Amino acid sequence: MITVNNLTKSYGKNRGVRDISFSVPEGQIVGFLGPNGAGKTTTMNILTGYLSADAGKVEVAGIDIQKSPIEAKRHIGYLPEHPPLYHAMTVDEYLDFVYDLKEVKVDDRKSHIAGICDNLGLTDVRHRVIGHLSKGYKQRVGFAQALLGDPDVLILDEPTIGLDPRQIVEIRNVIKEIGKQRTIILSTHILPEVSAVCERVLVISDGAIVADDNPENLTSNLKGNRTQIIRVAGSSEEVQGLISGIDGVSSVKPLGKIEPESLDFLVENESGADIRKPLFYALSAAGYPLLMLRPQNDSLEDIFLQLTEGKS
Repeated sequence: MITVNNLTKSYGKNRGVRDISFSVPEGQIVGFLGPNGAGKTTTMNILTGYLSADAGKVEVAGIDIQKSPIEAKRHIGYLPEHPPLYHAMTVDEYLDFVYDLKEVKVDDRKSHIAGICDNLGLTDVRHRVIGHLSKGYKQRVGFAQALLGDPDVLILDEPTIGLDPRQIVEIRNVIKEIGKQRTIILSTHILPEVSAVCERVLVISDGAIVADDNPENLTSNLKGNRTQIIRVAGSSEEVQGLISGIDGVSSVKPLGKIEPESLDFLVENESGADIRKPLFYALSAAGYPLLMLRPQNDSLEDIFLQLTEGKS
């Protein structure tokens, strides 16, 4: 649905993005992450047709956005970080205005707008002035304008910034619901949001894509090592020595007593090694009950810092 090939954009001597390429298939929700100045906003502005690239090519629904910008933009709904709302208008007046501005071509204007409002929980506030709505509802109105014309692609820039926890959950649910039928690129600095909503993560740093994977693989495979916290009934020195001798174990660190008559250990295994079965059999044969085994992977925040450390 979205194809980016060798995209480059400079601002004088400063390089915004440098020769980046990626594609997003139909129906996928992608988190687009990067520190300030990494090229994230530049990329999104080019994708929406707001900026032109110095080199490279962007296609949306198979349409070159530079050669046929109007046709390509009919497939794109854009929610900027600060939704372009007119606070003196009612919700209905505003959506009517944007409908005409975007030259939406659907058979029934009233039912189209009513359906969007119903899906976004705006039906009860359609006749209220936008300036009197809560920030959560204003964000929903921003979503509504992006959905006018039923675009195939949605590009969302920081859609939950400034919202309270309840509003964040509501907007996340909206994204997941509308994402069932659309391709979505979600730019955010709230990393738990990526884990909660996105199927895939693109990380950009210093104008280049430095990671492209799903959140689970990023957090578990980036370092090539995995760690487990285990709880064992037994003496510290004996259990530590036993675990250290298992093939694939690279280190064992005692964590102390959390539960009566047991000890916790942080166990790190070598890259590609799965020590779970050997660990169970070794402890069982020695008469040390294994009470808990919990994977301890890096958080998405840790991964983000590793990928972008010393850049931008």
